[in-house]
Amino acid sequence: MPHIAIIGSGPAGYYTAEAAQKKWGEDAHIDVFDRLPVPYGLIRAGVAPDHQSIKAVSRRYEKTALTDTVRFIGNISVGTDVSIGELQEFYDAVILATGAPNDRPLDLPGGDCANVIGSAAMVGWYNGHPEFAELDPDLSGRNAVVIGMGNVALDVARILSKAPTEFEGSDIVAHALTALADSSIETVTILGRRGPHQIMMTPKELGELMHLEQAIPRVDKRDLPPEDDDAILEPGLRKSVNHLRSFAAIPESIHGEKPRAIEFDFFASPKAIVGSDGVATAVEVERTRIEAGRAIGTGETYTIPADLVLSCIGYRTSPIDGVPYDARAGKFANSDGRILPGLYCVGWARRGPSGTIGTNRPDGYDVIDRVVEDIGSASRKQGGAGFDTLAAERSLEVVRFSDWKKIEDAELAAARDGAPREKFVDIERMIAATKD
Repeated sequence: MPHIAIIGSGPAGYYTAEAAQKKWGEDAHIDVFDRLPVPYGLIRAGVAPDHQSIKAVSRRYEKTALTDTVRFIGNISVGTDVSIGELQEFYDAVILATGAPNDRPLDLPGGDCANVIGSAAMVGWYNGHPEFAELDPDLSGRNAVVIGMGNVALDVARILSKAPTEFEGSDIVAHALTALADSSIETVTILGRRGPHQIMMTPKELGELMHLEQAIPRVDKRDLPPEDDDAILEPGLRKSVNHLRSFAAIPESIHGEKPRAIEFDFFASPKAIVGSDGVATAVEVERTRIEAGRAIGTGETYTIPADLVLSCIGYRTSPIDGVPYDARAGKFANSDGRILPGLYCVGWARRGPSGTIGTNRPDGYDVIDRVVEDIGSASRKQGGAGFDTLAAERSLEVVRFSDWKKIEDAELAAARDGAPREKFVDIERMIAATKD
């Protein structure tokens, strides 16, 4: 049976491992690599900490990981510790499931101000990703502006607006919980270039805003299209727009009953970050109109106060030496998942950052079908044994799934009251936990 290397242990990686396991059964040889000592990628570090029901999908991945046919190889950076070319020498197929961990750049004047932060960094900060644990965003101002109209923008706005008690049951990390409890932010403005009919926010996430303890959502009725126009929308988007209509119907008289507000500013295209001494103070915005589905500037501009700016405009896959990359699309250059002979990609690394977590399952099964078409079922390589020899020669500290379970046990034991775990936010502590 072929030896398969999957680079990335998030949803795309483990759905692909599941597909390979079902294709080849007990004779499968599947190694799942991750640069961190902990698995699950987006589930651990990207899904909002107050969405524990979504994070529960990791139990499915654990079931796959605990089989004899799948190995977790953590704490290994592909492209640094081992090259793609070396992995191709060991494995019959190498499948990149690295996701899209980098922010699309905010290409605006003033975008380099100190308090302008990308969503990957912000989400990583409150989720305890080691790369962003020391971000320390300045929450001492009154106004935050979130650029983007997708679920990530909504998550960031919601997390900024919640009361400390509303994080009970979440796995938000301690440093973020403390900082948010001391936050002075009163208004979070969500900017979108287009209108309510073009949002990418899903109904469940929008509906949560109606139940926040200390924040109230606001929509200007004038931004809403005629209600009859909603009939042409697909059902999910129609439900989302219904939520926006509910927000707009909240009487002005009760807007002041809660200390915080989440303002939706539609038809608003950011043009520049206004700042002083390298610190943002406002966002300059141009009013837009929609023509053939596109946002067209009207020339009318205004500014919104901004003590913190969060850019939630999409993600990009990290390039890897030796792998063709589509810089414009921010993903690996591929044809239906094929990159080069014996080299494939799946999930966001293949499609770009689109779809839900579940979208990665059929994607994983599809790429395994292509592997079978290309190489069949006969093994031509030495597989994991070859990597193990190289790792020993280079003194690489490999973290196995059994080691991860020790890390997990330590995090569970360290949980504060009402929380499922307290994540380790630095790699050294993770590694140390594997020694206990």
